[in-house]
Amino acid sequence: MEREAAPDTVVLVHGLWMTPLSWEHWVTRYEQRGLKVITPGYPGVEPGIEGVEALRKDPSPLAGLGVTEVFDHLKQVIGALDTKPIIMGHSFGGAFVQLLLDAGYGAAGVSIDGAAVKGVKALPFSEIKATFPVLHNPANKSRAVPITEKDFHYAFTNNLTEEESKVVYDRYSVPVSGRMLFQGGFANFTPHATTTVDFANDDRAPLLFISGGNDNILPPSVQHENYEKHAKRSKAITAYRLFDGRSHYTCGEAGWEAVADLALDWALAPTPGELAAS
Repeated sequence: MEREAAPDTVVLVHGLWMTPLSWEHWVTRYEQRGLKVITPGYPGVEPGIEGVEALRKDPSPLAGLGVTEVFDHLKQVIGALDTKPIIMGHSFGGAFVQLLLDAGYGAAGVSIDGAAVKGVKALPFSEIKATFPVLHNPANKSRAVPITEKDFHYAFTNNLTEEESKVVYDRYSVPVSGRMLFQGGFANFTPHATTTVDFANDDRAPLLFISGGNDNILPPSVQHENYEKHAKRSKAITAYRLFDGRSHYTCGEAGWEAVADLALDWALAPTPGELAAS
């Protein structure tokens, strides 16, 4: 039997407080390797700097947006492709990677600094601190909540100076759907939570978890527990890679190329287990 052809398309799923623009460097790098790259926004989230500016002027498309609505939209985008793609997601996008692979989408998946799905109990103090500005107020469930420069610096760009962080903040940051953050943050206390996956799914595509050692909002313990729950219960290929010293802004800060290359190289030739630094 001939091996299936290698995937020719990569789908990049952004996280909360971000838009498809956050993948701009990765798009160029992967296209230079001959791949087609798709960066779907959440419903109501448009591409480019125009999409960022539109949400800052009118964040109403984010208010009330939930996990199911985004998941259904991503399924529609990916389901319309001729072949199964590689699916990569950052932050909450990493949770969507797990949901999509569990549902049978994708040839391989990579969760980068990924948010926890239901069942992952790791909750480091730095994660609580980073999400507290939204989760402390139940009224935020139905709002699009902006992030301050100070909170962005702590949650995303703590490896950068305040001046460097402001440049990133000014280019990429948008308000967050409070509903999505509440759905993810309280999944373990919610029956039939929208972030539920089958850790024991033997039929899902290979899945790699990448974490940054200096990530405040989603520290390595979150991804490593996620990895272990999949690796111990499923026969499907599952792997984990720690990039020591990298922040949540790992897809854009200096050295992002190494993360991007590792993610793609692994997805094209998946191997299981905890991957050693090269």
